Amino acid sequence: MKVTFISQKPPCFVERGNTHMPVDLAQQCAFKALNFHYSQLDTINEKFDVAILLIPKTGKDREALLNIDIVNKARKIADKVWFMQEGPSWIFQDLSLQQQFWHYNVLSTVDGILCENETDIPYFKGLVPNKPVFDIPSVMIEDNILEAKNTQKQDKVMIGGNFCRWYGGFDSYIVAHELEVPIFAPSMGRKIEHEEHIEDLTHLPYMNWGQWIHKLAEFKYAIHLMPTIAAGTFAMNCGFLGIPCIGYDQADTQIKIHPELSVKFGDIETARKLSNRLKIDKEFYIKCSKEALNNYKKHFSEEIFLAKMNKRLS
Repeated sequence: MKVTFISQKPPCFVERGNTHMPVDLAQQCAFKALNFHYSQLDTINEKFDVAILLIPKTGKDREALLNIDIVNKARKIADKVWFMQEGPSWIFQDLSLQQQFWHYNVLSTVDGILCENETDIPYFKGLVPNKPVFDIPSVMIEDNILEAKNTQKQDKVMIGGNFCRWYGGFDSYIVAHELEVPIFAPSMGRKIEHEEHIEDLTHLPYMNWGQWIHKLAEFKYAIHLMPTIAAGTFAMNCGFLGIPCIGYDQADTQIKIHPELSVKFGDIETARKLSNRLKIDKEFYIKCSKEALNNYKKHFSEEIFLAKMNKRLS
């Protein structure tokens, strides 16, 4: 099956040796797919079985698309056109009214919808009934990070995001205190002012994906109480490394890889209890770590990704 992605990124083909391989590039790499920019649609001479539309998340980036019949343009180069969710299912409702209806029209005219979690499927099926909707699993290209699994883990905890509503960093930070170990956080694009002044929190510098995986491998614990349910790459990265991760059960990567550490949205009380149990119950920690490794391989390996997607898109 010949697949292309149509996105706001420049034209590219992702090589397996690329050291920067976040989930969107990993999915493209697994498909061995070309990526084209929206502006190229009228100039592409190749023919594809499937074109996957990656619509930008922000209103500013979408402005240039409002007057483009992007689905029909994509049909000229592909037999089938699929919409692929980026960010939470509701993100388009933060945009202008014009952009909300443009978004809905795209959903209504594509051949199918790929969403980021199984919990998103009823939402999209409710918006556009009788349209095929499948989850597209997150995936990792492991070629350059296998040695990270051999890193000796240290008594410290990584929380999954910064102190904003999008990432829920404050909740993760509070729960992390149960572990009584040094607390760290990545630096993300939504990092807020004065975050770096929190005395018992260390921020990692901005780093590419490969650097992030090798650094995360040092950690014994992870907490990611992120209210924005999206691709769930943090929980998946932890699973690949065998790091028990506490998080919300609406994300596929969390519930499938870390089932015993998944809590209902907003259940900080249970999250704290689980954090404390990981600290005091060594057998429980070892069990969660082993389950994470096995469940990652069972549900999110590249082989599983390709088997599922080739069946769904054919």
